[in-house]
Amino acid sequence: MELGGRVAVVTGGGRGIGRAIAAALVREGGRVMLADLEAAPQTAAELGAEGMRCDVRCARDIEALVAETEQRLGPVEIFVSNAGVGFGEPDHAASAPDAHWQACWEVNVMAQVHAARAVLPGMIARGEGYLVNVASAAGLLAQIGDAAYTASKHAAVGFAESLAITHRDDGVRVSVVCPQYVATAMIGYADGDAGDASGVLSPESVAEAVLDGMRAERFLILPHPQVATHVARKAGDPERWLEGMRALRRRALQEHGRADPVTIHRLV
Repeated sequence: MELGGRVAVVTGGGRGIGRAIAAALVREGGRVMLADLEAAPQTAAELGAEGMRCDVRCARDIEALVAETEQRLGPVEIFVSNAGVGFGEPDHAASAPDAHWQACWEVNVMAQVHAARAVLPGMIARGEGYLVNVASAAGLLAQIGDAAYTASKHAAVGFAESLAITHRDDGVRVSVVCPQYVATAMIGYADGDAGDASGVLSPESVAEAVLDGMRAERFLILPHPQVATHVARKAGDPERWLEGMRALRRRALQEHGRADPVTIHRLV
Protein backbone atom coordinates (compact mmCIF):
# COMPACT_ATOMS: atom_id res chain seq x y z
CA MET A 1 0.00 0.00 0.00
CA GLU A 2 1.20 3.49 -0.82
CA LEU A 3 1.23 5.42 2.45
CA GLY A 4 1.74 9.00 1.27
CA GLY A 5 -1.22 11.32 1.80
CA ARG A 6 -3.31 8.77 3.70
CA VAL A 7 -5.60 9.69 6.58
CA ALA A 8 -4.43 7.69 9.58
CA VAL A 9 -5.41 7.33 13.23
CA VAL A 10 -2.85 6.15 15.80
CA THR A 11 -3.97 5.30 19.34
CA GLY A 12 -1.56 5.33 22.25
CA GLY A 13 0.30 7.96 20.27
CA GLY A 14 1.54 10.08 23.14
CA ARG A 15 4.81 8.21 23.53
CA GLY A 16 6.70 5.04 22.68
CA ILE A 17 5.77 2.97 19.65
CA GLY A 18 2.61 4.95 18.93
CA ARG A 19 4.41 8.26 18.83
CA ALA A 20 7.09 6.80 16.58
CA ILE A 21 4.53 5.35 14.16
CA ALA A 22 2.62 8.64 14.04
CA ALA A 23 5.85 10.54 13.35
CA ALA A 24 6.81 8.12 10.59
CA LEU A 25 3.40 8.43 8.92
CA VAL A 26 3.65 12.24 9.05
CA ARG A 27 7.06 12.03 7.36
CA GLU A 28 5.40 9.96 4.63
CA GLY A 29 3.01 12.83 4.01
CA GLY A 30 0.15 11.26 5.91
CA ARG A 31 -2.62 13.26 7.57
CA VAL A 32 -2.49 11.83 11.06
CA MET A 33 -4.80 11.96 14.06
CA LEU A 34 -2.88 11.06 17.19
CA ALA A 35 -5.01 9.82 20.11
CA ASP A 36 -3.96 9.22 23.70
CA LEU A 37 -5.22 9.51 27.26
CA GLU A 38 -2.52 12.09 27.94
CA ALA A 39 -0.59 14.72 26.00
CA ALA A 40 -2.23 14.00 22.65
CA PRO A 41 -2.62 17.65 21.47
CA GLN A 42 0.87 18.59 22.65
CA THR A 43 2.55 15.59 21.03
CA ALA A 44 0.52 16.02 17.87
CA ALA A 45 1.61 19.66 17.58
CA GLU A 46 5.25 18.60 17.93
CA LEU A 47 4.83 16.10 15.08
CA GLY A 48 2.68 18.16 12.76
CA ALA A 49 -0.38 15.99 13.34
CA GLU A 50 -3.87 16.45 14.75
CA GLY A 51 -4.53 15.24 18.27
CA MET A 52 -7.31 14.45 20.72
CA ARG A 53 -7.84 12.68 24.01
CA CYS A 54 -9.32 9.19 23.74
CA ASP A 55 -9.94 6.40 26.24
CA VAL A 56 -9.71 3.35 24.00
CA ARG A 57 -11.59 1.24 26.55
CA CYS A 58 -14.71 3.21 25.69
CA ALA A 59 -16.46 2.43 22.40
CA ARG A 60 -18.03 5.90 22.36
CA ASP A 61 -14.59 7.50 22.61
CA ILE A 62 -13.40 5.47 19.62
CA GLU A 63 -16.51 6.43 17.66
CA ALA A 64 -15.96 10.09 18.53
CA LEU A 65 -12.31 9.79 17.51
CA VAL A 66 -13.25 8.43 14.10
CA ALA A 67 -15.98 11.04 13.60
CA GLU A 68 -13.65 13.89 14.55
CA THR A 69 -10.91 12.56 12.29
CA GLU A 70 -13.26 12.34 9.34
CA GLN A 71 -14.51 15.87 10.00
CA ARG A 72 -10.99 17.34 10.21
CA LEU A 73 -9.06 15.18 7.75
CA GLY A 74 -11.37 12.96 5.70
CA PRO A 75 -12.31 9.26 5.70
CA VAL A 76 -10.04 7.08 7.83
CA GLU A 77 -7.86 4.99 5.53
CA ILE A 78 -5.45 3.58 8.14
CA PHE A 79 -6.25 2.81 11.77
CA VAL A 80 -3.30 1.84 13.97
CA SER A 81 -4.56 0.28 17.23
CA ASN A 82 -1.40 0.68 19.27
CA ALA A 83 -2.57 1.42 22.83
CA GLY A 84 -1.60 -1.36 25.23
CA VAL A 85 -1.06 -2.11 28.91
CA GLY A 86 0.80 -4.67 31.01
CA PHE A 87 1.19 -4.90 34.79
CA GLY A 88 3.09 -8.05 35.70
CA GLU A 89 1.94 -10.37 38.46
CA PRO A 90 2.77 -10.32 42.18
CA ASP A 91 3.12 -14.08 42.69
CA HIS A 92 1.70 -17.08 40.83
CA ALA A 93 0.36 -16.97 37.27
CA ALA A 94 -3.20 -16.23 38.40
CA SER A 95 -2.25 -13.76 41.14
CA ALA A 96 -2.82 -10.47 39.29
CA PRO A 97 -5.99 -8.74 40.50
CA ASP A 98 -9.15 -8.84 38.44
CA ALA A 99 -8.71 -5.14 37.65
CA HIS A 100 -5.44 -5.85 35.85
CA TRP A 101 -6.91 -8.75 33.89
CA GLN A 102 -9.88 -6.58 32.93
CA ALA A 103 -7.67 -3.68 31.88
CA CYS A 104 -5.57 -5.97 29.67
CA TRP A 105 -8.72 -7.31 28.07
CA GLU A 106 -10.26 -3.88 27.52
CA VAL A 107 -7.13 -2.11 26.20
CA ASN A 108 -5.25 -4.91 24.46
CA VAL A 109 -8.26 -6.60 22.84
CA MET A 110 -11.57 -4.77 23.01
CA ALA A 111 -10.08 -1.42 21.97
CA GLN A 112 -9.11 -3.09 18.69
CA VAL A 113 -12.62 -4.51 18.36
CA HIS A 114 -14.13 -1.05 18.96
CA ALA A 115 -11.81 0.42 16.31
CA ALA A 116 -12.75 -2.22 13.74
CA ARG A 117 -16.46 -1.66 14.37
CA ALA A 118 -16.00 2.07 13.89
CA VAL A 119 -14.06 2.03 10.63
CA LEU A 120 -14.83 -1.26 8.86
CA PRO A 121 -18.19 -0.22 7.36
CA GLY A 122 -16.62 2.80 5.66
CA MET A 123 -13.58 0.87 4.49
CA ILE A 124 -15.73 -1.93 3.07
CA ALA A 125 -17.97 0.59 1.29
CA ARG A 126 -14.92 2.28 -0.28
CA GLY A 127 -13.26 -1.06 -1.09
CA GLU A 128 -10.03 -0.08 0.65
CA GLY A 129 -8.54 0.41 4.10
CA TYR A 130 -5.85 -0.77 6.48
CA LEU A 131 -6.11 -2.00 10.06
CA VAL A 132 -2.80 -2.25 11.91
CA ASN A 133 -3.18 -3.95 15.29
CA VAL A 134 -0.16 -3.80 17.58
CA ALA A 135 0.07 -6.96 19.66
CA SER A 136 3.32 -8.49 20.93
CA ALA A 137 5.62 -11.45 20.52
CA ALA A 138 3.90 -12.55 23.75
CA GLY A 139 0.83 -13.15 21.59
CA LEU A 140 2.77 -15.77 19.63
CA LEU A 141 4.97 -17.03 22.48
CA ALA A 142 4.52 -15.94 26.13
CA GLN A 143 5.68 -13.24 28.54
CA ILE A 144 7.12 -14.81 31.66
CA GLY A 145 5.75 -12.99 34.69
CA ASP A 146 2.57 -11.60 33.10
CA ALA A 147 -0.14 -14.13 32.30
CA ALA A 148 -2.83 -11.48 31.81
CA TYR A 149 -0.71 -9.67 29.22
CA THR A 150 0.12 -12.94 27.47
CA ALA A 151 -3.49 -14.10 27.32
CA SER A 152 -4.75 -10.76 26.01
CA LYS A 153 -2.06 -10.55 23.34
CA HIS A 154 -2.90 -14.07 22.15
CA ALA A 155 -6.50 -12.89 21.83
CA ALA A 156 -5.36 -9.80 19.90
CA VAL A 157 -3.46 -11.96 17.41
CA GLY A 158 -6.51 -14.21 17.00
CA PHE A 159 -8.77 -11.22 16.34
CA ALA A 160 -6.35 -9.87 13.72
CA GLU A 161 -6.35 -13.26 11.99
CA SER A 162 -10.16 -13.19 11.86
CA LEU A 163 -10.12 -9.69 10.37
CA ALA A 164 -7.59 -10.74 7.72
CA ILE A 165 -9.55 -13.87 6.78
CA THR A 166 -12.91 -12.14 6.59
CA HIS A 167 -12.10 -8.78 5.02
CA ARG A 168 -9.15 -9.07 2.63
CA ASP A 169 -11.60 -9.77 -0.17
CA ASP A 170 -13.34 -6.52 0.77
CA GLY A 171 -10.12 -4.63 0.05
CA VAL A 172 -9.21 -4.19 3.72
CA ARG A 173 -5.59 -4.97 4.54
CA VAL A 174 -4.74 -6.19 8.04
CA SER A 175 -1.39 -6.37 9.82
CA VAL A 176 -0.61 -7.54 13.33
CA VAL A 177 2.63 -6.24 14.83
CA CYS A 178 4.43 -8.56 17.25
CA PRO A 179 7.62 -6.98 18.60
CA GLN A 180 9.62 -8.58 21.36
CA TYR A 181 11.29 -6.08 23.72
CA VAL A 182 11.14 -2.35 22.96
CA ALA A 183 12.66 0.51 24.97
CA THR A 184 9.41 1.82 26.45
CA ALA A 185 8.03 2.49 29.91
CA MET A 186 6.45 -0.97 29.97
CA ILE A 187 9.85 -2.53 30.69
CA GLY A 188 11.35 0.38 32.56
CA TYR A 189 12.78 2.69 29.90
CA ALA A 190 12.24 6.44 29.80
CA ASP A 191 11.31 8.29 26.62
CA GLY A 192 14.35 8.58 24.39
CA ASP A 193 16.23 5.63 25.88
CA ALA A 194 17.82 3.51 23.19
CA GLY A 195 17.85 0.39 25.35
CA ASP A 196 20.75 -1.15 27.21
CA ALA A 197 20.07 -4.84 26.74
CA SER A 198 20.69 -7.08 23.75
CA GLY A 199 17.69 -7.33 21.43
CA VAL A 200 15.90 -4.23 22.77
CA LEU A 201 14.75 -2.07 19.86
CA SER A 202 13.98 1.64 19.90
CA PRO A 203 10.38 2.67 19.15
CA GLU A 204 11.68 4.30 15.97
CA SER A 205 13.10 0.98 14.74
CA VAL A 206 9.76 -0.67 15.37
CA ALA A 207 7.95 2.09 13.50
CA GLU A 208 10.27 1.62 10.52
CA ALA A 209 9.47 -2.11 10.50
CA VAL A 210 5.75 -1.36 10.71
CA LEU A 211 5.78 0.97 7.71
CA ASP A 212 7.90 -1.48 5.71
CA GLY A 213 5.37 -4.21 6.51
CA MET A 214 2.45 -2.00 5.52
CA ARG A 215 4.03 -1.13 2.19
CA ALA A 216 4.41 -4.86 1.54
CA GLU A 217 0.92 -5.55 2.97
CA ARG A 218 2.34 -8.26 5.25
CA PHE A 219 -0.04 -9.69 7.80
CA LEU A 220 2.56 -10.63 10.42
CA ILE A 221 5.06 -7.86 11.09
CA LEU A 222 8.00 -8.98 13.22
CA PRO A 223 10.36 -6.13 14.12
CA HIS A 224 12.50 -8.79 15.82
CA PRO A 225 12.97 -11.37 13.01
CA GLN A 226 14.22 -14.00 15.49
CA VAL A 227 10.67 -14.31 16.82
CA ALA A 228 9.81 -16.34 13.71
CA THR A 229 12.43 -18.91 14.72
CA HIS A 230 11.08 -19.08 18.27
CA VAL A 231 7.53 -19.59 16.97
CA ALA A 232 8.66 -22.39 14.66
CA ARG A 233 10.47 -24.11 17.53
CA LYS A 234 7.42 -23.79 19.76
CA ALA A 235 5.19 -25.32 17.08
CA GLY A 236 7.69 -28.07 16.27
CA ASP A 237 8.32 -29.21 19.85
CA PRO A 238 6.05 -27.56 22.44
CA GLU A 239 7.45 -29.61 25.34
CA ARG A 240 11.01 -28.55 24.60
CA TRP A 241 9.91 -24.92 24.20
CA LEU A 242 8.11 -24.97 27.55
CA GLU A 243 11.15 -26.42 29.28
CA GLY A 244 13.31 -23.71 27.75
CA MET A 245 10.94 -21.06 29.10
CA ARG A 246 10.98 -22.70 32.53
CA ALA A 247 14.77 -22.71 32.46
CA LEU A 248 14.78 -18.99 31.63
CA ARG A 249 12.43 -18.32 34.55
CA ARG A 250 14.62 -20.35 36.93
CA ARG A 251 17.68 -18.39 35.78
CA ALA A 252 15.93 -15.09 36.48
CA LEU A 253 14.98 -16.25 39.98
CA GLN A 254 18.46 -17.54 40.73
CA GLU A 255 20.31 -14.47 39.45
CA HIS A 256 17.88 -11.68 40.35
CA GLY A 257 15.40 -13.12 42.84
CA ARG A 258 12.45 -12.34 40.59
CA ALA A 259 11.03 -13.29 37.21
CA ASP A 260 9.11 -10.25 36.05
CA PRO A 261 9.13 -8.76 32.52
CA VAL A 262 11.66 -6.06 33.45
CA THR A 263 14.10 -8.74 34.63
CA ILE A 264 13.38 -11.31 31.93
CA HIS A 265 14.06 -8.95 29.03
CA ARG A 266 17.67 -8.57 30.14
CA LEU A 267 18.23 -12.31 29.89
CA VAL A 268 16.73 -12.97 26.47
